[in-house]
Amino acid sequence: MRDLWDGLPIVAQEMLLLGAWLLPILLIGAALLYGFAATRLIRDMLWRFRWANLTFVILIAVAVGMGSALIAQERGLRQGSAKAADKFDLLVTPPGSEMTMMLAAVYLQPSDVGLLNGPTYQQIARHERVEIAAPLAFGDSYQRSPIVGTTAQFTRHLTDDSVEGRLWETTYEAVVGAAAELAIGDTFQPSHGVGVEAGLEADPHDAHFEVVGRMPRTGSPWDRAILMPVEAVWEVHGLANGHAPERRDQLGPPFDADYFPGTPAIIVKAEELWANYALRSEFSRNENTMAFFPATVLTDLYRVMGDVRQAMSITTLVTQMLVAASVLLALLILSRLFARQMALLRALGAPNRFLMAVVWGYCAVLILGGTLLGLGVGQGAASVLSAVITQRTDILVEARLGWQEIRLAAAFAGITLALAMLPALAVLRQPTVTHLRS
Repeated sequence: MRDLWDGLPIVAQEMLLLGAWLLPILLIGAALLYGFAATRLIRDMLWRFRWANLTFVILIAVAVGMGSALIAQERGLRQGSAKAADKFDLLVTPPGSEMTMMLAAVYLQPSDVGLLNGPTYQQIARHERVEIAAPLAFGDSYQRSPIVGTTAQFTRHLTDDSVEGRLWETTYEAVVGAAAELAIGDTFQPSHGVGVEAGLEADPHDAHFEVVGRMPRTGSPWDRAILMPVEAVWEVHGLANGHAPERRDQLGPPFDADYFPGTPAIIVKAEELWANYALRSEFSRNENTMAFFPATVLTDLYRVMGDVRQAMSITTLVTQMLVAASVLLALLILSRLFARQMALLRALGAPNRFLMAVVWGYCAVLILGGTLLGLGVGQGAASVLSAVITQRTDILVEARLGWQEIRLAAAFAGITLALAMLPALAVLRQPTVTHLRS
């Protein structure tokens, strides 16, 4: 049986799980409504108490929508952060915290980290299996954009060689991300520091840079970054530019170890995928370096987020059950509003199953309507939250409701509609004569 289930397509599995939650609703509805024309009476009840009904529908929609939005948002954040790290195959950094170095190099979070020296860089760059060994230089900014010094080779790799305009050809040219507040042809002067510390130290060279290219949107914090030759970042800080005096105008590798000021991280791309594992093992054995896959660090982070997601799912389900209990209690109270009509139907000889069908059908419309509306509310809330997170983190988050949220909504509807038999049974226990006299 397990092999049969595993052999089914994912969509088929999801449909069967969804059907398992909806099956009780279909069975109860068929058992109660078969042979009766209760639709018109249910519609009249919905219209007569329309404002109270609308309140219940909105309450259910908010409960379902907020829970669905939070779970979808967590999944969207995982997917967005993983996509942002796609181009970073292997990071080689000074020994320390892998998380700190990943946040600094991949997500451009300001960090105070050590530097790798020239001989270490040369050892990596000259390795026979290394295709790209790009040093990074951080610490400067312009307005809200961090400035990153790197190589043209890595910029092509990051953008799939699709830069609008062109790459830099001189030291004082730059390429900006898709979300940077600069256009091709603009000039700017960097500030030392990032964030609140920016501009506290004057630029000793009073350097002005010209924007010559714009990167396509990558869905990562690099969309707001300004990329320039790593030599330029070193020079504006009064350091050597990585090349001997006779090659001072050269941009990019090879660098001279004696004139290499240092780099906090080296982005490494191997010629073949399998070689990345060998390179990680080799550079991790060196006491001066630490090599790791950003994807591995993200996996550990997702493991923690997975626990959070499970807790969120349980909390959402408990919250929805509390809302369901509140709705059922309110429906029990609301059933007294049409107790006289039910009593009249019983006096006219309406069978008990018909009365239960009317009350249960009335509850079913409210619960199913609120649940479906809740999925729409959840998608809207997820879109708003995604826009806020994208704006705050520069990680493109696109949260959409998936099968998990739909199953959760179906579970809520199925359990609540099964419990909706209670208001229907309560109607049968009400004294007919008393309500006819009221």
